[in-house]
Amino acid sequence: MRILVVEDEEKLAGILLRSLRGEGYAVDAASTVAEGLEMAQATHYDLVILDLQLPDGSGTRLLTSLRGHHQDAPVLVLTARADLDTKVENFDAGADDYLTKPFAFAELLVRVRALLRRGPVAKSSTLKVGDVELDRLTRQVRRDGQRVDLSPKEYSLLEYLMLNPGRVLSRSMIVERVWDHSFEGLTNIVDVYVRQLRRKIDDGSEPKLIRTIRGVGYTIDTEGGA
Repeated sequence: MRILVVEDEEKLAGILLRSLRGEGYAVDAASTVAEGLEMAQATHYDLVILDLQLPDGSGTRLLTSLRGHHQDAPVLVLTARADLDTKVENFDAGADDYLTKPFAFAELLVRVRALLRRGPVAKSSTLKVGDVELDRLTRQVRRDGQRVDLSPKEYSLLEYLMLNPGRVLSRSMIVERVWDHSFEGLTNIVDVYVRQLRRKIDDGSEPKLIRTIRGVGYTIDTEGGA
């Protein structure tokens, strides 16, 4: 996994590079908007860690440029600014997570691992499998044009399945992504939520989209549920 750190504070940048490399990641560093954009366009990164206050402009400008150039790597924003307006502005610009300075490296590492598991952001705000459509901006779900009301966890589960159509996702993978935990104690709850989701998505509709792969996990596709 390769990470780009865009941070102009030399001491913090050095700590991030040494610590992340110590965790086994390949890490490159940039200290300006221009340098960060150039490196991101030249190299594929699995994650970008981005400071907002850079000497040649705002990190938000770099974030907007990355998304404008279809750079879909997850972006973790670092900043001393904790006000709501700044957070909203950067999430709207395409940030995936937000960490306020000062922070503990252990917390940053948890965020990094979660974003790397998540992978690239979807290029479109709308996901579609069969006649099910999920709008990631409005968080609305429709099947055959009819709105389906989901709880937040049901929505997150469906979104994860639809981001990986045809891919079998294990219970542990789903727990790590939807519940942000990495232990086995929660895997049974996945079965409960899949049953609830099936009742809302598949009952009364054909084909059945959510499939159980026995002994492995779950997938969503148009091959027919089981």
